[in-house]
Amino acid sequence: MASQERELAIHPIVAESVQHNTQIISNIRSLTSSLFGIASGILGLESYSGFIFYLLGTLLVSVLVWVLLCRRDQGSYFQSPMAELWGGDVLGGLSSFVLTWTLFYGLVRA
Repeated sequence: MASQERELAIHPIVAESVQHNTQIISNIRSLTSSLFGIASGILGLESYSGFIFYLLGTLLVSVLVWVLLCRRDQGSYFQSPMAELWGGDVLGGLSSFVLTWTLFYGLVRA
């Protein structure tokens, strides 16, 4: 416990920074889930293939954020990296994905 307290004393967690980082990740996920929905609709993906496309795309976005923005050190940017970076807003972006997926599928196939 003493080492964790020492780490927090050396590198304190600033609530505003954590909130800002979480908001940036949320914005990226919202935008990319809509873009994945557009791509799925244009490609004409149906059923499970569309959802698999979304999950693989979300995983790709998480890896890109981890490599490009966090520089492979997500512990410095997030309080709980597994929840916020790798799992956060995956289900929240699903609704916008399905909305844009069905819209563009209908526009292309009509």
